[in-house]
Amino acid sequence: MKEGATLGRVMAVTICFAVIFLMVLVISLATGPGGMDLRGVFEILLRGQPVDNGESAAVEQVIIFHIRLPRCLFAAIVGAALATAGTLYQALLRNPLADPFILGISGGAALGSVVAVAAGLGALYWLRPVLSLAGALTAMALVFFVGRSGSTIRPATLLLAGVIVNAFFSALIMFFLSISTDRQLHDITHWLMGNLAFADMVNLGVLFALLAAGFVLAYAHARPLNLFLVGEETAAYLGVDVERLKVTLFVISSLLTALAVAFSGIIGFVGLIIPHMVRMVFGSDHRVLLPAAFLFGAAFLMAADTAARSIVPYVELPVGVVTALCGAPFFMYLLKRKHY
Repeated sequence: MKEGATLGRVMAVTICFAVIFLMVLVISLATGPGGMDLRGVFEILLRGQPVDNGESAAVEQVIIFHIRLPRCLFAAIVGAALATAGTLYQALLRNPLADPFILGISGGAALGSVVAVAAGLGALYWLRPVLSLAGALTAMALVFFVGRSGSTIRPATLLLAGVIVNAFFSALIMFFLSISTDRQLHDITHWLMGNLAFADMVNLGVLFALLAAGFVLAYAHARPLNLFLVGEETAAYLGVDVERLKVTLFVISSLLTALAVAFSGIIGFVGLIIPHMVRMVFGSDHRVLLPAAFLFGAAFLMAADTAARSIVPYVELPVGVVTALCGAPFFMYLLKRKHY
């Protein structure tokens, strides 16, 4: 299944993963402490309410439309953003170990959120994402400034700059953790492990619009990206503006990472393993890889979040714990299989 991409194959793969996404969505909506059957979920989604009207039906409507659906869609947006960013980072750095957090963007976003909580501003729900986004953009600017040599971006230098910036922001985070109260410490730690509790239907529209714009821009560079993987000299010879492509990929992937981390915290392994899982089956052609990773990342994080709120009764685990438990064994298998 690794032959070259055609329009028919791209559509077939996309439809396949779209079906998987919808199946996971329905199962996620039906799963939870007040569990309901799949038929009831379908009735509520298609008709607005179950056939059996009454008080229980009204409660189920509230659970679906006001609690679970926003949460599932939020998880899908974050998962799609991280998976797309991971695909772009692995291509940009030409490093199979690259993920959305390797260049320090997550460290900057995390620092913004930590500052908001440590300053006693955590009650302003809109301020934490704003400061997180500002921190992520600051980290992106620092990495770009340090990693760029003249008009040239060298992937190895960019990677080292990201490691340095991430270490610096991690030190600042540790400083704020050390001076935080017990209540602040719990709040910060829970967010750092991944938190999808900020789901809101009003914000979802804006987040999805930003995600869609980022994906469209990324997909528009799928063909040049394939040439870039062959080699910079070959890509330049075939008419690709290599340096411009690097800047574009860096900005798109960093903004997608900032978007995800600013609202959900640090959720590891999604951007690392999803591109690998799709690539193992469908190959490295980004015309297929990008939409497949986008949809599979959305479905994966939605399933992980469902597990996080369902595994332990009356306790919601941080979704980052579930993704790490799933991702770490797979990546160890991948390292053993590929001998990176």
